[in-house]
Amino acid sequence: MKIEKIIKASFFHSPKYGEIEFLENAVLLVSDNGIISEIIRKEDESYQQILDKYSKDNNFIDFKDKVLLPGFIDLHIHAPQWPQAGLALDDELSYWLNNFTFPLESKYEDINYAREVYTDLVKTLLANGTTSAMYFGTIHNEATLELAKICANLGQRGFVGKVVMDDKTMNPDFYRDNSTKEAIENTEKFINDVQKLSKDVPQGQGVYPVITPRFVPSCTDDALLELGKLAKKYNCYIQSHCSESDWEHNFVLERFGKRDTEVLNQFGLLTDKSIMAHGNFINSEDADIFKNNKSSVCHCPISNSYFANAVLPVNKLKKQGLNICLGTDISGGFSPSLYNNIKHTVMASRMLNDGVDNSLDSHCRGNHGSKVSVFEAFYLATTGGGEALKLPLGLFKEGYICDFQVIDINTPTNKLPNYLDNEEDKHLLQKILYLSTSENIREVWIQGKQILKKD
Repeated sequence: MKIEKIIKASFFHSPKYGEIEFLENAVLLVSDNGIISEIIRKEDESYQQILDKYSKDNNFIDFKDKVLLPGFIDLHIHAPQWPQAGLALDDELSYWLNNFTFPLESKYEDINYAREVYTDLVKTLLANGTTSAMYFGTIHNEATLELAKICANLGQRGFVGKVVMDDKTMNPDFYRDNSTKEAIENTEKFINDVQKLSKDVPQGQGVYPVITPRFVPSCTDDALLELGKLAKKYNCYIQSHCSESDWEHNFVLERFGKRDTEVLNQFGLLTDKSIMAHGNFINSEDADIFKNNKSSVCHCPISNSYFANAVLPVNKLKKQGLNICLGTDISGGFSPSLYNNIKHTVMASRMLNDGVDNSLDSHCRGNHGSKVSVFEAFYLATTGGGEALKLPLGLFKEGYICDFQVIDINTPTNKLPNYLDNEEDKHLLQKILYLSTSENIREVWIQGKQILKKD
């Protein structure tokens, strides 16, 4: 492959859960297909030779005092809910769904409305450093295909699903699939349409169809069975919700006599390309099923605080070998920023660790060993996302896709404090993760190409 970009930069990434690596003024050689072909560190013998060879090249880029982070990977987004972000979060889930969410999602029959909202959402996510995103669409094929087209045109790596919700007893008459047969036929058509679209998208950036039962309670048994068959036929990604709340978890138990995880597995919906949101009530046996199928749980910490009735025990599940990634869950989560969800991952874990009932003694108040560090949460947003997608994403590494965000800690509108004279490399990353806003993200690159640059 031809070398297309030579990038000199300092960057952070997380090769292992909880471990941070900082490479200062390293050189990345990026091939014309957007793959990192080589990384030369300052201490390497060839470092100066490489700089001498390429520094006058037109394709040489020196980011100087800016810092590169991997592009963030957001794997649970309800795209049509973007207009209601921040609304009705103080109400019960049933009120939120019936009075806001379902009426809003029904509006996406209007393709022009869909185009306006989805364009704004994808641009907003890119501006917040999200280079790969997995989306729930609506039941409407045309509008959901429009979302895939917008991802392709704006350069974001998009994973998009037409939602299936066919159970007449569990979904409103004004917003559901007309029949199970139609839901499955439309899903298969959507898969074929996105695969056709993807042929014109640069390889590696990609747009991908995702099989999307809204969640078990909204789907008939026949729909779940047929979606499992489609997943096998097309080797598609699968997304849904799993044991999100007391209500969902208990409803599935009552309907099937089995836990949510067992039901999804029974219908062929837990594969190595499955990403299930929330998982707050999965137990050790469920975690083993996820692990054996190489499926992933997408942690949505902000949304969980509003509607999930529990805190996901991230460390406990990680110790069992379960892969966990991170999602904003717009609009159950109000923020389009994974920076905010990284912070909330840490805060929620502290609540789980220390407990919340001050009438109990401290030694029995919480679940000790639950604290998630900011570096561990950073892993979930990057490397964990790549693991979930089974794609070489989330790391600066030879053979990996060159996605990154460019952070300027000296941006005048949000300059990060840097007055200590004994700071370690890890302190810089901590400040970036805790204090950055979208103002600090000056550029976004996907597949070796600059997708966004802020003036």
